[in-house]
Amino acid sequence: MQAPAQAFAPTSRREDETVTAGAYEFAMTITRRTLLVGAGAFALPAISPSAALASDGFTRLEALDLGGGRLGYTVDGISREIRLPRGQELRVRLVNRLDRPTSVHWRGVRGPSAMDGVAPLVQKAVEPGGSFDYRFTPPDAGLFLFHAHAEPDFASQVERGLAGLLVVEDPAAPPVDHEFVVALSEQARPEACPGVFAHTAGEIAGADRGGVAIAVNGALAPWTRTAAPGARVRVRFANLTTGRLLPLAIEGVQSYVVAVDGQPCTPFEPLRNVVPCSPGARFDLVFDMPRTAGEKVRVLLPGAPGEDILAFTAEGAAVEARPPVASAAANPLLPEVIHLQKARRMELVLDATAPGDPTSCPDGAPSIWRINGKPAGAAPLFSVRRGTPVSLAFVNKSAAHVVMRLHGHVMRQLHALDDGWDPYWRDAVVVPAGRTVRVAFVADNPGRWRIGAGVLPHATGGLATFFDVT
Repeated sequence: MQAPAQAFAPTSRREDETVTAGAYEFAMTITRRTLLVGAGAFALPAISPSAALASDGFTRLEALDLGGGRLGYTVDGISREIRLPRGQELRVRLVNRLDRPTSVHWRGVRGPSAMDGVAPLVQKAVEPGGSFDYRFTPPDAGLFLFHAHAEPDFASQVERGLAGLLVVEDPAAPPVDHEFVVALSEQARPEACPGVFAHTAGEIAGADRGGVAIAVNGALAPWTRTAAPGARVRVRFANLTTGRLLPLAIEGVQSYVVAVDGQPCTPFEPLRNVVPCSPGARFDLVFDMPRTAGEKVRVLLPGAPGEDILAFTAEGAAVEARPPVASAAANPLLPEVIHLQKARRMELVLDATAPGDPTSCPDGAPSIWRINGKPAGAAPLFSVRRGTPVSLAFVNKSAAHVVMRLHGHVMRQLHALDDGWDPYWRDAVVVPAGRTVRVAFVADNPGRWRIGAGVLPHATGGLATFFDVT
């Protein structure tokens, strides 16, 4: 991978795409399972905002009941991802063909608060037969998600298929020979108590969910591709599950993470060559194919021997050695420094009613998660002026691993002694059971913003709050 720097022309710019998640400090195991097409799976061509437009320039995104408990987003009747170049305005018209309210949240996008899609926090839910226009210019290039986010059952809607990918292309990204997007999702299952502990602590940590299947771009595993020996490949992983950490082991090659949650970072090797993808996380990996024809690069789940998620086989004539792996330039819209000594500091103690408590699932499924001893309320947790640095401590008192998300901003995970931070931005962090994780960000996006669980059944179970930036 240390060939002399030189220019090269990509042999094929893009075939599919992928998202991934970050490396966290705790171990996870996973049992053997069948890998099947699931309710949330999709693997069809991207839709550009220039296609399928209404007369006023809006792409029509329909939320449909597909039958058999499955839901889906479609454009002209076909499930799609949405793709546009950086700097172009996104215009999407959500049309609700469901029998229940819904909305669309743009995960990881630092857009305007009114377009964040969290109902009822920043917009009214779109009622059956209604529509809502989302119109804004995403400020950052990268891989993002869009999914349902209307209370009270958005976790169920996402698990049943209301999720997709938003790709904002960076014309200055370092060239690769092949780019693949890989979406990982789960097959839907009935929930005994909607939105409340639909996933156990063990399941959230990656354990078997009792027959729930993983979908890999909607195809039966392994998802296979070929590339020339020595060709440079970028794989963009996205975890579309609602509550599952997926530890992805890379075998047969030296790989580098070049972007986390859509934001470029200095290339680094994943710890032990494993990338644990938390729900909603995205990671871009770059590697050069083995130089011997027939050799493979495998992506698999540890603890499930022989079950490849992905497999890339070196095939054909070898290409010339590629230059050292590089990432896109750092995002100039993000702060170079966060002044922690001036930060507004908050501690968020996270806890929940025991899963076996009969009060946890009566009629109406009340909030069973608490932040600082209180259920989700109508008042902001805090309010700060635009440009204020903020430091949050997530103190997990529960028995479950928790993923905490920040809307409208990206954050740094701080080191335990506040003497530094991880060298990449993220929009969510994993908080292991009984642990504390600290983060910092600059509140530079005005409006009302949610802080909530990335494990969506936790979110609909009450693990959420919000703050105001004025």
